[in-house]
Amino acid sequence: MDGAKSKLILDDDRPGRVRVDINGGVGWIELDNVRKRNAISLAMWRTLKNELDRLRDDDNIRCVVIYGRGEKAFCSGADVAEKQGNDKSTTSADADVALPTLRALQEFSKPTIAMISGYCLGAGAAIALACDLRIVGESASFGIPAARLGLAYYYCLAKRLTEVVGPSKAKEIIFTADRYDANKALRMGLVNEVIRTSELRETVGETALRIARNAPLTVQAAKQAIETAVSDAPIRDIARCNERERACLESEDYAEGRRAFAEKRDPVFQGR
Repeated sequence: MDGAKSKLILDDDRPGRVRVDINGGVGWIELDNVRKRNAISLAMWRTLKNELDRLRDDDNIRCVVIYGRGEKAFCSGADVAEKQGNDKSTTSADADVALPTLRALQEFSKPTIAMISGYCLGAGAAIALACDLRIVGESASFGIPAARLGLAYYYCLAKRLTEVVGPSKAKEIIFTADRYDANKALRMGLVNEVIRTSELRETVGETALRIARNAPLTVQAAKQAIETAVSDAPIRDIARCNERERACLESEDYAEGRRAFAEKRDPVFQGR
């Protein structure tokens, strides 16, 4: 395991970027879009996927930590600047990029930790849930606002949320679209541990190094076994879930939710 530190900065000309730091067998992935509270753009989704693939294939990497730049936000959701107007193709493109990245993160063969301070909303919550562990600062705030926007919450995301908190709490989180502070999230089972924000990076770093120092084949085999234990049963009607997702994306309510968000008013949904 290579203990040398190297820093790679990967970005493009668009706002927001993904940074990767490698130290002591741990890959640190930073979501950097501070002026938008680390909202994730399509370019950032693509870079995140590419870097996960690279870290997966690097035998020196034993554990990966994902976090947001600064203390105000882990990730406040998708970058809404890319979603203005009523272009359904934009929403489809977003899902086409985001969902494979989330799948790559959830299926990542090595342990992953979400280090969370500040806002963790929407797409940010999806990234956190796709990680194996969620260690958070006292300032962390969680929410899934899909129901406020008229947006489908995809089957794969709902399934992961249900695996983490159970069906009743998953329904509460999605139905109400409420925000939850760090301590409430801990009681719900949404996070593993709440730490003083000032001590968060040190605590997560120590945890990541303990994992990195363990037998990687054992850790990876255990991860695969646990994920297999909660995998889909073949009788589940996923096709029906997909139909409902498409219906949401094509609905007037979704268009209204997006207009209301842009106009900073409460949406008026019609159920169609």
